[in-house]
Amino acid sequence: MPPRRSANPALAAAIRGLREAKATSQEEAAHRAELTTGTFGLIERGKTNPTWTTVEQIAAALDITVSELAAIAEGIER
Repeated sequence: MPPRRSANPALAAAIRGLREAKATSQEEAAHRAELTTGTFGLIERGKTNPTWTTVEQIAAALDITVSELAAIAEGIER
């Protein structure tokens, strides 16, 4: 079995930055994304990698496309 990759810190930072810029609480963003607050927090802190479906749900909850979210994360990564 291949080793597990650690979570993507740039994606986590992009999600957190967008949420904070929209003045939305973790609870509200998690609710909109149909996630538990705990799961949303783990993703936002870079403790776990979200599935593709979860990334889509988070992007929709933050009123952004997945490609826009990816572009922001790539900009942070550099």
